[in-house]
Amino acid sequence: MTTLVPMSEAAFAKYTAGHIPAYAEDKIKSGQWQRDEALELSRRNFHELLPEGLATPDHHLFEICSDDETVGALWFAVLPRGKHRTAYVYDVLVYPPHQGQGHGTRAFRALEDFVKERGLAGIALQVFGHNPGAQKLYRRLGFYPTNIHMFKSIAPR
Repeated sequence: MTTLVPMSEAAFAKYTAGHIPAYAEDKIKSGQWQRDEALELSRRNFHELLPEGLATPDHHLFEICSDDETVGALWFAVLPRGKHRTAYVYDVLVYPPHQGQGHGTRAFRALEDFVKERGLAGIALQVFGHNPGAQKLYRRLGFYPTNIHMFKSIAPR
């Protein structure tokens, strides 16, 4: 059974150490940041979003657990969207040894329960274009595109 367990300070420190460089790599792969600036930009972005760490209001960080083992992490915030409040997923990850076993799907089902219990209108997220596996999962879970950013690279003369 996959459950969401609130992160401890120790788990948050471990998560932060992995999340910041991973997000920097995603931004490099997407062409949004240069390698020489990416780690600092990622660190700055993370600390702007979570200035009080785990105590940042309206932000929720969970470990994804299965049979008393941590298999991943989920971070979302409760944010306004028009007249409603929604859960905005900043990060979801299932550690490589546990991928492909349904933990991500079950974590999102648990998040849906959280959203329903608190009367939120839905769940929103952003997915990188270079991550077709995540896109497939989100479509299967009922997510649909609301905005699509596109880019065409033009080589200089």
